[in-house]
Amino acid sequence: MRLWGQRSFYGLIIAVILLAVDQAYKYWMLEIYDIATRQPVEITSFFNLYLVWNKGISYGFLNKAGPWLLIALQGSIAIFLVLWLARCKSSIMATATGMVIGGALGNITDRITHGAVADFFHFHWGSFSWYVFNIADIAIVAGAAILVYDSFIASKDD
Repeated sequence: MRLWGQRSFYGLIIAVILLAVDQAYKYWMLEIYDIATRQPVEITSFFNLYLVWNKGISYGFLNKAGPWLLIALQGSIAIFLVLWLARCKSSIMATATGMVIGGALGNITDRITHGAVADFFHFHWGSFSWYVFNIADIAIVAGAAILVYDSFIASKDD
């Protein structure tokens, strides 16, 4: 089992950048902008900024599991992905893996510091309401989508 590979540094830089952006945005929303007292903030007719403390994972799944179980679960996934990163042969795979790692670390940081994940972005249209999410969630979903997409095409070394 390799712990470090050709693209590991690159992927971890992506993860650190996403972690920093996610945490800086959350700090700004919570401490400087004070979204809790201003919400909901209507940006467009279909997009609001709205603070939700997510104690579970997607769609409230495992809502009652407690933060430490979810920290352990997300931490295990992040460690697995760091090991997987050592095997990445393309920059796109390293980028995608780094995105998922950075997003997971962003949400882990929230669980450690707040006991739940701070979510802010809310899309809605008429009676339809999408779940509220954050930058870390965007990184995780986009990274996972790239990994799935790349798994269906031939990866080439960059």
